[in-house]
Amino acid sequence: MALVLYTNAGNTNAFKALITARYSGSLGRVPVLETPDGAIFESNAIARYVANLKADNPLYGSSLIEYACIEQWMGFASAEIYAGLVRWLSALRMFPGIDNDPTKELTIVLLKRSLDALNTYLANNTYLVGHSVTLADIVMTCSLCRGYSRIMTKAFTSEFPHVERYFWTMVNQPNVKKVIGKVKQVKALPAVQSQRKAPAKEQAKPKEVKPKEVKKEAPPPKAAEAVEEEAPKPKPKNPLDLLPPSKMILDEWKRLYSNTKTNFREVAIKGFWDMYDPEGYSLWFCEYKYNEENTVSFVTMNKVGGFLQRMDLARKYAFGKMLVIGQNPPFKVKGLWLFRGQEIPRLVIDECYGMELYEWTKVDISDEVQKERVNAMIEDQEPFEGEPLLDARCFK
Repeated sequence: MALVLYTNAGNTNAFKALITARYSGSLGRVPVLETPDGAIFESNAIARYVANLKADNPLYGSSLIEYACIEQWMGFASAEIYAGLVRWLSALRMFPGIDNDPTKELTIVLLKRSLDALNTYLANNTYLVGHSVTLADIVMTCSLCRGYSRIMTKAFTSEFPHVERYFWTMVNQPNVKKVIGKVKQVKALPAVQSQRKAPAKEQAKPKEVKPKEVKKEAPPPKAAEAVEEEAPKPKPKNPLDLLPPSKMILDEWKRLYSNTKTNFREVAIKGFWDMYDPEGYSLWFCEYKYNEENTVSFVTMNKVGGFLQRMDLARKYAFGKMLVIGQNPPFKVKGLWLFRGQEIPRLVIDECYGMELYEWTKVDISDEVQKERVNAMIEDQEPFEGEPLLDARCFK
């Protein structure tokens, strides 16, 4: 069966199909994919199609859970890693030469978070799923390849040593190397030109020769006319910064949470309640309103990840835990949030897309049942409310 892939030379998305074809032994002419039954577009869909040309292809795992994990990592590679790199490149083009541009800085922060999550996982795993190359590794490698070859310098990637080990292992696999060739890591950020065109210079006009005028001495300005230029108005302060000082130092709690590795209940949970200031802070439960829609694990986890990224504007004033609950779909998404003040901050309600998708309930800490639920969510207690945890994420 002849397959024809129409693409540009060096397209990392096309590499997914080409590498998959080599591993699958289904390489006819795979250089949108044209098949005898019709055309297919979207690189991950093409890679899936090529993998499924071979029955029981090990690239798709050997069990249902491995299949699901492969799909999960493919989604992560595309939605978090590849998309993050594209956003960074776009920001460079929009704001060339501006090192402290907030848009550019935010794209780097978000990408680093995704790479940090990947780095943590790869600290104990050679491949993404199982003990050999799967479709997840092919898609992840092609996504990372764009970064390594175009924008992620050694100084940047050295923060993620396990990702580095994984990437260079993958690109030197024979089937991968035959498609993408030798990868050279970029040595410096690309020099890009602004997409905004500068206004054309006006042609210089010949100077008009005017007769000399006798200068008259101007009268001294009247007091009422001596108007000084108004000083710029100070930027209005965030209302949360105007609240009375709190005995709870949020950063101290975040450090305690991060550094407690053993006896979590006795150290971190007890420490939380010792620090907690019910006058300066409030606790809130949240639950996704449409849990019946959460039928695919990686889509549900990506949904939570996106929500946490959008919460970044409240990092100075908040701490949160988000749990994805259940062994089988539909999965439940529930969370716990600590906010400065007695209400959910206005900036979060106004600026964080997705707040309206959750039901928010203020915690009554005088209720021991609710207080214990807070403890369980901070601790990632499993089972949680009788069900296993699929995922637990912290916002700090």
